[in-house]
Amino acid sequence: MNSVVPLGLPRRPGPDLKELVARVVRGDQDAFSALYDALAGPVFGLVRRVVRDAAQSEEVAQEVLVEIWRTAARYQPERGEVMSWALTVAHRRAVDRVRSAQAAADRDRRAAESAYTAAYDEVAEQVEGRLEREQVRRCLKTLTELQRESLTLAYYRGYSYPEVAQVLGAPLGTVKTRMRDGLIRMRDCLGVGA
Repeated sequence: MNSVVPLGLPRRPGPDLKELVARVVRGDQDAFSALYDALAGPVFGLVRRVVRDAAQSEEVAQEVLVEIWRTAARYQPERGEVMSWALTVAHRRAVDRVRSAQAAADRDRRAAESAYTAAYDEVAEQVEGRLEREQVRRCLKTLTELQRESLTLAYYRGYSYPEVAQVLGAPLGTVKTRMRDGLIRMRDCLGVGA
C-alpha cells in the first residue's frame, strides 16, 4: 500500500519564458503581458524582501519589469533561465534602491547634525557669561582703588586716557601705568595667556 497521495492540484506547466522574451524583443505586447504575469509575483517578492517598504517595493518592481521590457534583447538564453535573469535584475535594482535610501538618510543626518552643532545653546551661553562676569568682578576686587577705577572708566564707560586722568584728578602718566599694571593683574587672575 505505498500509493502517492497528491496534496494539491496538479501543476500546470507555465508559459515558455524564453519564447515570450523572444517575442517581446520583436515588440509583441501580448507576449510582454504574459511575461509580466509570470514574473511580477516573484520579482515583487524578492524586491520586498530586500527593500522592505511596500510602496517602494512596488515602485522598484515596476522599474524592473519596465527594464526587462526595454532590455529583453540583452537576455542570453545560454547564460541561464529567464526567471534567474529577471530576479538578478530585480535584486540589483532593489539593492541600488536601499543604498540610495541609506545614502540620502546619511546626508540628511549629517546635514541635521551640522545644523544642530552650528546652533548654540542659549542657556549654556548665559551661564558661561554669568560665570565670566563673576570672575571679572572677583578679579577687579584684587586691584588697587586707582587701578579698578581707571579700568572701569576706560573699559566700561568708554573714557579715553586723558578723560580718566581728568575724572580721577591724577597725572596722565600715573593713570596709564596703573591701567597697565591693572590689566596685567587681571590677565593673571583670569588665567589668560600673555
